[in-house]
Order: sequence, then C-alpha cells, then structure tokens
Amino acid sequence: MADSFPQEAVSRRTLRSEMLLVLALSLGASGVSALISFVGSLTKPGGLKDQAATLNGSYAPGRPWLDLAWQMFGIATALVPVLLVAHLLTRERTGLRAIGFDRTRPWSDLGRGTVVAAVIGSAGIAFYLVARATGFNLTVVPESLPDVWWKYPVLILSAVQNAVVEEVIVLGYLLRRLGQLGWTPMAALVASSVLRGSYHLYQGIGGFLGNVAMGVVFVLLYRRWGRVGPLVAAHALLDIGAFVGYALLAGRVDWLPTP
Repeated sequence: MADSFPQEAVSRRTLRSEMLLVLALSLGASGVSALISFVGSLTKPGGLKDQAATLNGSYAPGRPWLDLAWQMFGIATALVPVLLVAHLLTRERTGLRAIGFDRTRPWSDLGRGTVVAAVIGSAGIAFYLVARATGFNLTVVPESLPDVWWKYPVLILSAVQNAVVEEVIVLGYLLRRLGQLGWTPMAALVASSVLRGSYHLYQGIGGFLGNVAMGVVFVLLYRRWGRVGPLVAAHALLDIGAFVGYALLAGRVDWLPTP
C-alpha cells in the first residue's frame, strides 16, 4: 500500500545518514560551534572565569519589538529539527510517542521531572560555583535581556525550547537510532552523554563535565522509565530556574557570579 513504510525497508546506511544529518542540523553543529568558542576562550588573554558566556541576549538593543521578533524567530527555528525527528519516526508508525514524548502521562512526567530537577539543580549550582572559582569555567550569564514586558515569557519559552530539542534529539532519538544500528547500551550512553557535554563546552571544562554527568543520569532514567517526557520536564524546570533566577537575583546576592 502507498502509506506502508515498514522499518525493515530502511537500511542501516539510511538510518546512519539520517541520524548524522539530524545532528548536523542541530546539536552536532552546536558541539562544533562550542568547541571553536572554547578554543577562542582558552587562547584569549586572562583566565576563563574572567570571561563570560551569555545564553539569552538581545538581538536588537534599544528596539524591543524587533528584538522580540528575533527572539521568537530563534525559538521557533530551533524546534525545526524536532519536527524533522517526528517526521522520520513516522516511518515506524509511532512518531514521537516511540520515545515517550506525548501527552499520555502529563502529571507523572511533571512529577518525576520536578524531583529530578530539584536533585540535579542543587548539585549543578554547587558544581558550577566550584568550577568557576577554580578557573575551569567561564562566568555563565543566563540572560541579559532588556527589562521589557516580554522578558520573562521569552526566557520561559527559551527554556522549554532547549529542553525539547536536547532531550528529544540527544536522548530519545539518538539512543533509539544507535540501538537500531547495533551499538551496545554502554557505547550509546557514552555517545549521548559526550554529545551533551560537547555543546556546552563554550561554558568551559566545568560546563562540559557537568553536562556529561547529567547526560549519564538522564540516559539511565530514560531507560528505566522508557519516556523522554519526564526528562524534558526536568530540563525545562532547570533552565527556567537558571534563566529567571538569574534575572531576579543577579547583583542582589553575593554568591551569584556576574561579569
């Protein structure tokens, strides 16, 4: 039948090419960009902690409506690889529900994600402060947006977008494809975790190591639960806490580093 596209008809070569293209359009490219940025930071005079990495900055300073348009454009286009993954997974007649990214268990996903975010968030803040103090990390500036009405909604949307893109691609999709390509569970865990660390390398060695560790935890939880949903929720809550928390606390508390 015309609508029949069984998984068996897709060769390993096709699956491999598809996976590499998805990564080249998304987090793989981000990993290369982060590596180049890290080399630039290492070769710049001064230590890493004296340099800053801004996550959410203004695209059009002094022009809030144009800035908002660019912010929304950036968030929307970043989600296109997720739509591509959803399209590719329809060949298996499952779509994103194959990796547990659906609305079948919203409260369970949110509950589990909240617990994970609470545990990883507290440990992550401590690790970042130590890494920066010892010179292994840049000063991370989660946001430097102007004080306009759309600031906090954009920060929340940016956090959710990061969570969806990263967990759908580097966790659910990548692990599924690597398994179909015959990789061992350990090799797939290492690949997913190192990839996660790679596109955070622009923050410094601490950013890389901290996210590799987070990647290991997320892979183990994903395999236990069989769903990406809780990890998307956890990641979104972590980033919302970082972005909004920085906006509220920067310059008001002594323990939070600022440029």
